[in-house]
This record gives sequence, structure tokens and C-alpha cells, in this order.
Amino acid sequence: MQESRRFEAHEPGRLDDAAAVLAGINREIAACDRCPRLVKYCQEVATVKKREYRDEEYWGRPLPGFGDPQARLLIVGLAPAAHGGNRTGRMFTGDSSADWLIRAMHRAGFASQPTSRRRDDGLLLHDAYITAAARCAPPQNKLAREEIGNCLPFLSRELDALPNLRVVMALGKIAFDTFKLALRNKAQASEGWGNSRTLTGWQFAHGAFYTLETPETPETPETRPLVVVASYHPSRQNTNTGKLTELMFDDVFAKIRQVLDSV
Repeated sequence: MQESRRFEAHEPGRLDDAAAVLAGINREIAACDRCPRLVKYCQEVATVKKREYRDEEYWGRPLPGFGDPQARLLIVGLAPAAHGGNRTGRMFTGDSSADWLIRAMHRAGFASQPTSRRRDDGLLLHDAYITAAARCAPPQNKLAREEIGNCLPFLSRELDALPNLRVVMALGKIAFDTFKLALRNKAQASEGWGNSRTLTGWQFAHGAFYTLETPETPETPETRPLVVVASYHPSRQNTNTGKLTELMFDDVFAKIRQVLDSV
């Protein structure tokens, strides 16, 4: 019931605009060829395939974001997994990281179901949108700085396109630093949250919360406070070693829910 009241508060015109803008960004992402190394690798993985998925058709190209255009929560991951998003065609779908993230989002009320296996599996996100610092699966999970830079404009445009954004959750240090870079670029251009205080003191740590405020009044989508949250990425490297537990992950989502419920 609480979710329905929240959604009714949004302006339909702005929602329609957001959905259209995000759809346009996603079409550009899927057609992007700015990083030849990454494009080649995604295509090679889609051709060779993993044995257990040999009968499936891989997506094999840059991966768009997905979720609710009304979202007040934006989740920024690192990049698609070679046999996860690069296979299924949807962010955080079809691998162990997806299992962890979507289970936690479901428990916190942001996802309609606790699993994310295929892009046609019926999963819906409520009040949340998922994107990444980079849109192509990188070889050995390692990205070059210029490759992240090539993807950065897409992230900046997604920030501008989400009219109700209040919280950004960065999964891992690279996602956190990339999002900071997007904010710095906006600051240099004196756009929106760019009129805010310095980001120099922001350091990545699991569970760290930072509030980005602007002095302008009255509040508008461009001047509202933004809460940025850091979390360990739910990769196997972190979950199998106990560096990230489900309790730790749930605690971060519970605090995000508290922030959103207080708005």
C-alpha cells in the first residue's frame, strides 16, 4: 500500500518523459562501439559461449540499464558479467551477483521477485533503476580508464533523466569513484548537483553514506539533496569469502529505505 501512494505522487508527464529519454539512451548504449577491445570481447564470448549455455543466444553487445523511470534509487554496478548480463541482455541477470542483489532488493521492497535469471522472467523493479560504470563485459573483469571515460556520458545522462532521484548506491570502489567523477563533471559545468560542496573527502567504505546538497531554493529536481551510498559489490570474491554477508547487504538497503521513507 505504501508503494502505491508513493507512485501516485509522481507527475505522469514527467514519468512519460523519463521513460522516453531512458529508452533513447538505452538504444544508444546497445549500439555503442566506442571501445573496440570491449566490443570484440563481448562478441567473442557470445560466439564461443560457456558450455552450460551453448544452446542460448547471447546478447553480446553493450548493455542498457533497466528499471523504474520513477526511481528514487539508482544502483550503479561495475560492468556486465561475460556470462551474466552479456548473455542475458539485462543488468544483474543470470549470475551469482544478480542472485545476491535481487534477493536483497526483493527483501527491501525494490524488486517484484527474488530472482533474476532471464530478461523475460517477469522481474519488475519498484522505485529503483540499475545501471553500471561500464556497459560491456571486460576481459578478466578489468577496465581501462579510457573505457570507463567513454561510458561516463551515459551515466551522466541517466542521472539527468531520472526525475525523482534521491539515493545512489555504488557497488564497489570503481563504481563509487566513477559516480564521483560524473558529479565532478557536473560541478565543472555548473549543472544541478554540480553547485554543491567538494567531493574530496568522500572515501569508499562499505555502508558509508554521503549527502550532496545545493544551496539553491526552492528545491527542484536539479537542486534537491542527493544521498550517495557505498557498498561492497556482491561478487563471488566478496560473498564467498564473507567480506560481504547478506546481513551486511540488507543493513545498507534498510538504511536506504529509511532515507526514502523520510522524504
